[in-house]
This record gives sequence, structure tokens and C-alpha cells, in this order.
Amino acid sequence: MTASAAPTTEASGAGAPGIRPVYEIRRLRTAAERAEAAALVQDRQRWLTARGLAVPTLVDVPKKFGDPQTPSVGLFEDGLLLACMIPQVLDDLYWDAGPCLFLEHIHTLPGHPDDLARLITLWASDCAARLDLPLVRAEMLALGDLLAEPLAGLLRRRVDLGWDLRGAGPGRNGDRAARLDLRAEHRSGLRALIGCYVDLHPTPIGRVS
Repeated sequence: MTASAAPTTEASGAGAPGIRPVYEIRRLRTAAERAEAAALVQDRQRWLTARGLAVPTLVDVPKKFGDPQTPSVGLFEDGLLLACMIPQVLDDLYWDAGPCLFLEHIHTLPGHPDDLARLITLWASDCAARLDLPLVRAEMLALGDLLAEPLAGLLRRRVDLGWDLRGAGPGRNGDRAARLDLRAEHRSGLRALIGCYVDLHPTPIGRVS
């Protein structure tokens, strides 16, 4: 895989002067924010384990979010971190050819009343469209049968949100994963809901393996 020549996103705030978005997506800039993200990942992993769902075995995800070299971003509401992930612009992904916005290690705050998966889906499809990318791609850890609960329920939810399930196989970090993609779509008015303050650049060749 090689870096694409896709443009960067433009940092975009509210849709009109004086209107502050309800949520914002931005880089995790400080050590405190990175530590908060690592703690959120640990909380999410405990939540998954308690429900019989798998967590990564071949990569230390909390440590990854604590690393200042990781290009991680967070979804915030009034300063509260609701979700974190690592978005990357790739020329192609080993399980499907073509450029995409790849969302790696998506983790949401357990028990939060807002539909965080829907918010991330809306933002990601709009972000990819602004980058002139056709698709968003993501992986979900899937060590068992995709049709067996409780994993099947999580996958159905993603499909209901507009994601397409592309089977399963080795993930980028080695564990078996379900493969998902989402069509890019410009979403008029989204900036009033989610302010995007992230500049995404094509991932350097040495960073995509």
C-alpha cells in the first residue's frame, strides 16, 4: 500500500456564524487527552469482555492511544471525550483495492446515551466525501462466527447505519476481523451538529503496514 495524493480535509466548524456545533472531532493534542483516550479504550474493552465479545490480543491498543506519535482523534461534547479512533487516508487496503478513509481502533464510551456509532458514521462519510475519497473502511474484531450473537448484533447495527459487511479475515493487526465499508456522502448541515477540526493527510508509506 502506498500513500495517495488525496487532498487534506479542511478544518470546519459551525455551519453559520455564532452557532457552535454540539460535538467536535479533533486531534488528541495533550498528554492528558491521550491518557483519557487510553482509559476510555480500557473501559470499552472491559465492557466488551463482560458481554462475551473479543478484544485485541496482538496489539496493546490503550498504549497505542497513549503514544504521542499516534495520529489519534477524539469525538468530544463540551470537553468530554466520547469516542476515539485513528483515521488514515490510504491508497488501498490489503483486503480491497482503491483509496479510502480507514478508521482504525474505533472505541466509544460505554453506556453513553447518545448514538455514538451513528455520529461517527455521519462524520466519516462526510469527511471522506470532502477528501474526494469514495469509501470509508473499518474493521471490527471478529474471532467467532459472524452470524452468532453477540457479535451478529453489533454487525447488524453497523449495517443498519449504512455500512456494508465484506466478510472477515486477518485484520491489520493480525487478529481476525469483520471488514466493513461505507460510501462517502456529502451531508449538508452536518457542521451544525459535528464540527470537524482535523486535517487528514495521505499516510506515509512507512506508516500503513
